[in-house]
Amino acid sequence: MITRRAFLNSACAGTLYAGLPRRAAAGPAQRKRMAIVTTEWRYLSHAWHMGERFLVGYPIQGRWHKPAVDVVSLYVDQVPEGDLSRKRAAEFGFTIYPSIAEALRCGGKRLAVDAVLIIGEHGNYPRNELGQTLYPRYPFFKQVVDVFKKDGKTTPVFNDKHLSWKWEWAREMVDTAHAMGFPLMAGSSLPVTWRMPAIDMPENAGLQEVIGVAMGGVDSYDFHALEMIQCMAERRRGGETGITWLQTLRGHSVWKAMAAGSWSAGGWDAALFHACLCRSQTLAQPPTFSDRFPAADQIRAWVKDPVAYRYEYTDGLRATMLLMNGLVGDFTFAARLAERAEPLSTLFYLPPNPNVVYSAALMSKVEQMFLTGKAPYPVERTLLTTGLVATAMRSLANGQRRLETPHLAIRYPAPRESSFWKD
Repeated sequence: MITRRAFLNSACAGTLYAGLPRRAAAGPAQRKRMAIVTTEWRYLSHAWHMGERFLVGYPIQGRWHKPAVDVVSLYVDQVPEGDLSRKRAAEFGFTIYPSIAEALRCGGKRLAVDAVLIIGEHGNYPRNELGQTLYPRYPFFKQVVDVFKKDGKTTPVFNDKHLSWKWEWAREMVDTAHAMGFPLMAGSSLPVTWRMPAIDMPENAGLQEVIGVAMGGVDSYDFHALEMIQCMAERRRGGETGITWLQTLRGHSVWKAMAAGSWSAGGWDAALFHACLCRSQTLAQPPTFSDRFPAADQIRAWVKDPVAYRYEYTDGLRATMLLMNGLVGDFTFAARLAERAEPLSTLFYLPPNPNVVYSAALMSKVEQMFLTGKAPYPVERTLLTTGLVATAMRSLANGQRRLETPHLAIRYPAPRESSFWKD
């Protein structure tokens, strides 16, 4: 005999495109209750990108999808000029509470939500001596876990972006989730957004070298570029094995490495860099030209502050992440595979404002976890990229030194089904 619980679980396990559960016929009893814990909620903040997807829905496969998850409570740490949290609470009928514990308990004495969305991004927070912004993701998580422990009940938790600016805290967050048995998901929208072309790394690929070229700054957009690289690299033969060392290069050191033209000479595969630029939709052009591949001197003139992270995996895979503001305004990836002569390359597409649908792609995966109780991909991916960002900032602050990373010997199997949007 099939119980009602088994029926509902099987319904949640069904998918409508890239893992999104079929919830069109969901009744009130099936809907989940969610608490949002965020730093701030204003236009273009991550709470605006993510929280509002659960309030009004998002487009998918040519239709408008309304999540089977209701926002019932909110904790917001800061209220800047242009705050939207009060307005949204009034419009959509959820309550803002003065503490995280009260938000999770909805003002009562016991955990009263089925899911927690932690958004520790944006807001007025200090920086440390390494240049890291001290966003309170770990303190937010600790307060959520404290409620779980006191109330003897847990829920799935999503943590926006990297887990914490401090490696030890990030490791603790993952270990805590595993020990307590609740699903924890984190990371960037890059692994789940569209790709042009819509290709994936073949399973068990004989990867030799990978490169990501991106825009943005350190301790922010570098994380997104690393997640882009990692979601492809983890599919190589043998699965993920971890990182052995990393070195950050900045300024003249980047140009010297680029001129080297190969990994063994201290740089990277020039053909992979070329392939990335050929996938970009925002490649800079000289005056009077609309389609010309830039020369090396033009690249050096346009990019005022180049940054490169060179790192090596324990199985010998070589990786480079480049931030090239002034040359590109998007995210591209290329790889050297033993099985093919030409590089495999693609653009990780991020639609522009105001309808930044890449946040919908990420929230569709979060909704999937909230409804099924299973994360669509392992949090260890983001644990590894969190460690890479923290190590890169230390390398930069210590004279661009190469740093050994025994703590990043993180092994995990990649999910068989890739999670990026294709339609």
